Amino acid sequence: MTPGTHAPRIDTSRPHPARIYDYLLGGKDNYPVDRAVAERLPVEARNGAAANRAFMRRAVEWTVRAGIDQFLDVGTGIPTEPNLHQIVQGVDPACRIVYVDNDPIVLRHAEALLAGRPEGRTAYVQSDVLDPGVVVEQARGTLDFERPVALSLIALLHFVPDDRDPYGIVRTLLEPLAPGSCLILSHLSMDRLTPEQDRTQEYRNAGIDLRPRTHAEVLRFFDGLDLVEPGLVPCWHKDSPRPEDAGLPGADSGYAGVGFVR
Repeated sequence: MTPGTHAPRIDTSRPHPARIYDYLLGGKDNYPVDRAVAERLPVEARNGAAANRAFMRRAVEWTVRAGIDQFLDVGTGIPTEPNLHQIVQGVDPACRIVYVDNDPIVLRHAEALLAGRPEGRTAYVQSDVLDPGVVVEQARGTLDFERPVALSLIALLHFVPDDRDPYGIVRTLLEPLAPGSCLILSHLSMDRLTPEQDRTQEYRNAGIDLRPRTHAEVLRFFDGLDLVEPGLVPCWHKDSPRPEDAGLPGADSGYAGVGFVR
């Protein structure tokens, strides 16, 4: 973080998706307004949040074992251990990580909670995915874009409405990345949920624009990339057993995948 940066005031009168996610994961960095939304969600939402977090852990560990040692994690949300940097630096202590988020509570916790290993480096950027060019430029201070970078967009893009051009945002983030870089992405979908399980309106009633997408719509984010087997699927895993939580209700409420830049 830039020395002397002041965290903007945290608005506790309005729910925030990262804090709702934190509550669903059993975290403590949330407020009554966030819990009020989360408690109206079905058990599938809690299972889906846990499955999504487990995907992140599997995917980034596999990616670092595949040889990538730089990570750009946009929309990191509330730091919930183990964080991405703890996972990848546990495999390769020299990994470099840049976290990006626009939630003031993340900024408040980042300096204390996101300390990396001495061999590597962990940085935090206060920015917004809606300004992808700014994200890239600020990340250059820590990451070497001449070498492969893993771009992590975990449970983020379903909060970007169509009129903000989510596909263009992803293209802008991927464009400067060297060949051999990869996209790690998960996204909410209603493809496998019943109308009774669909609580999209709960978010919208709370002022949070939630845009689940179909398999075909999520697959578009990987246009021009080489998808890693098994492709874009619920409960993605590679070189590891099928996740134990894969059979829980809601664990398949999204799609996840990893794709490499040619």
